[in-house]
Amino acid sequence: MLLPVYAGDNAANFRRALASVTTDQLLRPRQLVIVRDGVVPEPLERVITDAEALDWLEVSVLRLPASIGLAAALDQGLPLCRFDIVARMDADDISVPERFALQLPVMEAGTDIVGSAIDEIGNDEHRVLATRRVPLTHREIHAAAGYRSPFNHPSVVYRAGLVRAAGGYGDLAHIEDYWLWVRLLHRGARAANLEQSLVRYRVSTGSYKRRGGLRMLRAELRLQKRMFAAGYIGPLAFLRNVLVRGTYRLVPTGVRKLGYRRAFTVRT
Repeated sequence: MLLPVYAGDNAANFRRALASVTTDQLLRPRQLVIVRDGVVPEPLERVITDAEALDWLEVSVLRLPASIGLAAALDQGLPLCRFDIVARMDADDISVPERFALQLPVMEAGTDIVGSAIDEIGNDEHRVLATRRVPLTHREIHAAAGYRSPFNHPSVVYRAGLVRAAGGYGDLAHIEDYWLWVRLLHRGARAANLEQSLVRYRVSTGSYKRRGGLRMLRAELRLQKRMFAAGYIGPLAFLRNVLVRGTYRLVPTGVRKLGYRRAFTVRT
């Protein structure tokens, strides 16, 4: 399990996230790698030290002296993962108890990346706000990758060796997971998503705001240029993506939230 944490995370949510991927799992992990992305407040540090005290689980903690961002933090933490199958989640999300028990058999059958649908939650983890669906089969995932990220990043389990061979997450900040998926798929990685929601993804009032603005527009344009230069998309797909996805980055937050949920989620 590879799990980053930074100063902006909530200590109580982080503790709940850790329990959900360790003691609460029907099939427990053999290693937990925590990447502390810069100095964190004392309550967060206490949760990390409590995790290190677990006597039944190998816990590796990388304490970075300064925050370097999610993509770089994950690339720094990946070499600490001793097993080839690595699961991902963020510090304020919750994995359902069946998550690894459902994903690991698919990996053992020969798949290289396995994700799932996720449920959006707010402060109340038992109240599902919406469900983010993803394409299920390898063929559907490969087809979707030309215009959208085909995985919910916090739900993914992947082969670390393939990620390392592809160069890791890389330097494309804010949209690093999408860039990783398309590279892995075009290198021949076998992919699947499970229809069940295996992660509860915590959203806040700022979650959809962070998806927009000039910073995200620049990241989007860099991604599309790289995908085009690598031959992953053609000129028409490039123009379509710049128009559609670029517009999405610039519309008001309320419109962005509504559009995203209509396109990729099902309200409950």
